[in-house]
Amino acid sequence: MRIYVGNLSHDTSEQTLQQVFTAYGQVVSATIITDKFTGRPRGFGFVEMPDLAQAQAAIAELNGKELDGRALTVNEAKAREPRERSFTQRPGYGNDRPGYGGRRPGYAGERSGYAERRGGYGGRRLY
Repeated sequence: MRIYVGNLSHDTSEQTLQQVFTAYGQVVSATIITDKFTGRPRGFGFVEMPDLAQAQAAIAELNGKELDGRALTVNEAKAREPRERSFTQRPGYGNDRPGYGGRRPGYAGERSGYAERRGGYGGRRLY
């Protein structure tokens, strides 16, 4: 079972988190999520425990318990929902439109764009 652990102190390490949960049973992994730009902990993490009964006992005992000066939020981790694609990754917004530097071959960098059909670049004819 994957367990969400929230409201972690920035001083809490993965080893400390693993030791706390080991008191309730076997721990497969303990991970604290960090910011990808700064590398600092984001204040939450996940613990994986193979035995369902031990995991539920750990959740019941540790939810609200204080660790490194902060009251923990401990519950069963929810499945991650798929993220919506960003504005520029959607079709028709710059990445696949002809003549606008899209990825489709035959449009970007060739003599088939709007400017070419209207007499070239800067008044020059390129034929």
